Amino acid sequence: MGFGDFVKKQFIDILEWTEEGDEVLAWRFPTADREIQQGGQLIVRETQAAVFVHEGRVADVFDAGRHRIHTQNLPLLTDLRHWDKGFESPFKSEVYFFSQRLRVGQTWGTSQAVTVRDREFGAVRVRAHGVFSFRIADVPRFFTAVSGTRPAYTVSELEGQLRATLVSALAQHLGTSGVPFLDMAANQDALAAGVRAKSNLALAALGLDVTDVQIQSLSLPDELRQRLDERIGMGLVGDLGDYTRFQTARSIPVAAGQSGGAAGAGAGLGLGLAMGREMANALGSAAAGRSAEPSAAGAAATTGAGSTTCPHCNSALAARTRFCPECGKSLG
Repeated sequence: MGFGDFVKKQFIDILEWTEEGDEVLAWRFPTADREIQQGGQLIVRETQAAVFVHEGRVADVFDAGRHRIHTQNLPLLTDLRHWDKGFESPFKSEVYFFSQRLRVGQTWGTSQAVTVRDREFGAVRVRAHGVFSFRIADVPRFFTAVSGTRPAYTVSELEGQLRATLVSALAQHLGTSGVPFLDMAANQDALAAGVRAKSNLALAALGLDVTDVQIQSLSLPDELRQRLDERIGMGLVGDLGDYTRFQTARSIPVAAGQSGGAAGAGAGLGLGLAMGREMANALGSAAAGRSAEPSAAGAAATTGAGSTTCPHCNSALAARTRFCPECGKSLG
């Protein structure tokens, strides 16, 4: 490589960034041992922004377009470098490119259930997960608060902060909305909008904007879900007495099919007890009927058997009478 080629490589005529994926949010143009040529071109693509930084301080910000580098379009950098006249020589500065495209389909969720007060169940622990989208809204603020002067800053470095902010916003919104858990599914859009609004209050200081939040599911931990299933089941049962009789009737074929063992014994015992109660009730009713019948028959028999006639005057007499009250003669 000749001396001329070496000198040519020390000056930068074109500054641009071609994004190769969705992971990188901020990228520093390599300027080590190189200087930017006065009159060079800065190419900023759509959904990008470029920032000139002098000694760690943000100077000039450029939006999408093709820009020629000179004093007139670098007013802040010119002031920082004390260029009171137009410069002709190359200059040293750092240039950062930022991707402002939407990052869609980012997942979020509660690693631990969020405890909230529910007016129907008392305190409940709720889990949620979904997706969200975000973008860099304020480039200078994002540079000073988040990415800084590192060579590159990626989505993976930011996602922990974003997810924690969304979960915190979810807990705040659930705590203040007063919506019962059973009504949350019907209010999912309003819940997502509330989470987005509260998240952006916190993320504005970082230069970020959450553009969309979707809640894909709301659930309870396993033990609470079992209790809820039991409550729903009791609601479906209705009258407990009718349900018990229905279950007893269903158990008869099962008990009949058991050949032995503890299960068969238990089913047989339950069936025997139920049949015993039914038989006792039936026998009790029959016994009551029989006890009433002899009383009437006995009364009728006593009345018939206790009447007689006097052999002397044929007067009707009561049983076991020794003298006839009509004729006064002895009956003995």
